[in-house]
Formats: sequence, structure tokens, C-alpha cells
Amino acid sequence: MAREDVAVRKGAAGTEREKPGGGRPPRTTTQIALDWVKSIGGAILLFLVLRTFLVQTFVITSSSMEETLLVGDFLILSKAAYGPLIPFTEARLPGYTDPARGDVVVFRPPHDPDLDVVKRLIGMPGDTLRMEDKILYINGRPFDGDFERYSDLEGDVSHPWMRWQCGERVALSPDISGAFRVSPGGAPAGECQPSRDHWGPIVVPEGHYFMMGDNRDDSVDSRYWGYLDADRVRGKAVVIYYSYDPEALRPFAFVRNMRPGRIGDRIR
Repeated sequence: MAREDVAVRKGAAGTEREKPGGGRPPRTTTQIALDWVKSIGGAILLFLVLRTFLVQTFVITSSSMEETLLVGDFLILSKAAYGPLIPFTEARLPGYTDPARGDVVVFRPPHDPDLDVVKRLIGMPGDTLRMEDKILYINGRPFDGDFERYSDLEGDVSHPWMRWQCGERVALSPDISGAFRVSPGGAPAGECQPSRDHWGPIVVPEGHYFMMGDNRDDSVDSRYWGYLDADRVRGKAVVIYYSYDPEALRPFAFVRNMRPGRIGDRIR
């Protein structure tokens, strides 16, 4: 009986040791709040790093790049392509490629430095460019990229800003108004009067590019405001990740007017 009594006591003691009571105490409200702050803060930090150094999204709101890009296209912009700018400095990290003729580029133009716009890189440093009757010549040869569109066949247009090609200093601003029609014959021989369809020859300086919209007759580009400083380049447009037609007046147009055939298209 004594041995059985001892066994019962040991079993009872063992049962008592297995009872809960030694686990972690419940978390306090402060600890839970701190965990949420850490998770949200980490997500925000990751987003900022990605947006600053790798990719950014961009929405097409004008027709200057039709038919390559349509109003309502959502783009992914690769900042890593040409090397992202280091915040609060003028230095860039190395990119995996260099800007090349034909690239579709997002940048901040000199006439509106707070606005991101998208155009195609046409003129490289050292190139000689001119245009006659809507035909672009690069280094003396007609250039046909198979992406140009011409919508205005009624005549030509000029703008006071274009006087930069004549060596004049022009005042640029976000207000682009002031364009005017010019006669079919253009300016008298020997007079500098650049227009949308007749200009040059000009030579692109080092460290700069000449940008043009694919919709040649509806694009405020380097013909108006001059050369683009390479430091203003934000990145390369690489793919369309969503697209819809915002001009169709239907409820929930973002979903109902989706253009699925454009989603996933690489930008060329």
C-alpha cells in the first residue's frame, strides 16, 4: 500500500506540473499597436524604396503619343533602366542601359518642372536634326520610325517659344497658349521662323536630348521648349499594366470600358 500511495502522489504531482500557468502572458494593447506600427512602417518604407529607385506608375492623360499610347493607359516606368536619382542630390545610381533613340521616356520638361510627361527620344547628343513638310531628317537622312501620326493636314502652326532656335531667349511657363497658324509658304527665305512642321537644322548638344511626341501635330515637345537636359529624365516606360477608355460616358468606366487587348503590352 505504501508503494501505491507513493506512486499516486508522484502521479498527482506530475499532473500538477502539466497544468497551464507557465505560458506567455497576453499581449497588451500597446504591444499590439506597436506591432501594427512596425508592419505599416515597413510596408511604407518598402514602397518608398521601390518608387524611388526601381519603378513608378504613370497615367496617360493627353493624346500626344497616340497611337503608341492612348489616354487611359497606365504605364510602369523603370527608374532603374537609366539609373535612379539619389534623393536630395544630383547624382544617379548606375542603370542597366543607356538612353537610346526610339525609347519612350518619362521626364520633367523645362516649361513645367513639376510635371511628368512622356515623349519619344528622337535626337541624341551630336545629332543634326531638321524637319521639312512634316518629314524629319536625322543627320541628313529621312527618319521613319513607323510610329508617327499626323492629324493636322490643314496647314502649319508656330509659337513664340520656337524662337529659341533663332538664338533668342524665350520665357517658358506652364501656359502654352499663343500658337498661331502660318501661311503654307512659311517664312521668307533667309528669315528664321521655325514652326511645327518646318524647322532646323539644329545640333543636339552634349548632355541633352531632343524629344518628340508620336502624334506629331498634337505634341508640345522639344520643337517648342528646346533640348531636354539629361538630368530631367525620370525613367523608361516599359509596359502597359492597365488600360480603359475614359471618354466613353458610362458609369464605372474604369471597369466597363477596359481595353484588355492593351494590358501587358510592352512599349516600343
